[in-house]
Amino acid sequence: MKQISEQWLNGLPKVELHLHLEGSLEPELMFELAERNKVEIPFKTIAEVKDAYQFDNLQDFLDIYYQAANVLIIEQDFYDLTWAYLVKCKAQNVIHVEPFFDPQTHTDRGIAFETVINGITRALRDGEKELGISSELILCFLRHLSQESAFHTLEQAIPYLDKLKAVGLDSSEQGNPPEKFSRVFKKARELGLLTVAHAGEEGPSAFIHTAINDLKVSRVDHGVNAFSDEALMQQLIETQLPLTVCPLSNTKLKVFNNMSEHTILDMLQRGVCVTVNSDDPAYFGGYMTENFIALAEALSLNKNDAKQLVKNSINASFIKPQAKNIMLEQLASY
Repeated sequence: MKQISEQWLNGLPKVELHLHLEGSLEPELMFELAERNKVEIPFKTIAEVKDAYQFDNLQDFLDIYYQAANVLIIEQDFYDLTWAYLVKCKAQNVIHVEPFFDPQTHTDRGIAFETVINGITRALRDGEKELGISSELILCFLRHLSQESAFHTLEQAIPYLDKLKAVGLDSSEQGNPPEKFSRVFKKARELGLLTVAHAGEEGPSAFIHTAINDLKVSRVDHGVNAFSDEALMQQLIETQLPLTVCPLSNTKLKVFNNMSEHTILDMLQRGVCVTVNSDDPAYFGGYMTENFIALAEALSLNKNDAKQLVKNSINASFIKPQAKNIMLEQLASY
């Protein structure tokens, strides 16, 4: 039973901390870039693409996700991808974003690291200037690849450290525990980067422990399997280490069978620093507003809880205290 209007949720000032830029590639832009770059894609119509977005698990999604990324080739493609996401954020009153990008998805196809990061950061700069959306950028390593490949990517990133805030870890969680990347995360921290990691989405709560203790993360991405581990729940409540939860993604990938089973509000009520994010919105049926609407419809999210979720996101963000205070004031007066 929904207690809040969609209009109120859309106008709520929001902050997004878990968004894969490649996962915001809408079918329309995919076709446009495929045509621009003369790239063959396995779809004839937008309806065909949307039909393909029925996933039974994370791997089903990743197979299509990496295929679609083949249309991203020149710097302007990465700019257009990022800009389209920021325009969507503006329409939903998302005031700060900390997106991920996956360099290996592109460098393994022969695209220069410089092409990728320059296109993205140019759009983020324009987003701040023209749309008033501030941002920090996070480089993610693909966990199904080797730690050596991650080291190579980190090496390529060194000339661009001024454009990066943190490194993360994404892709297939099963069989790829966080400790596989201990050394490269240590090196990233020595270079002055913060760390985050996907853990406890399809993987067990033990992966969350390792991400915290071994990779020294500032935030856990997803982390929903913490709910089954009472000692971990207590630790998260005491430390206020944030979880960047993605409700629509979790139901689309069958982590929960439907939204009414989702534990995000249970965790919020127990005092865990949970946040709402859209993950790969082009594939999972919605951006930030749609995620809040889904919680309002299935879990009777109320206004106080919605504002607390945003407050958690602001506090969990990687921005300076002064900017956080301005955002917290904006939220309080909404």
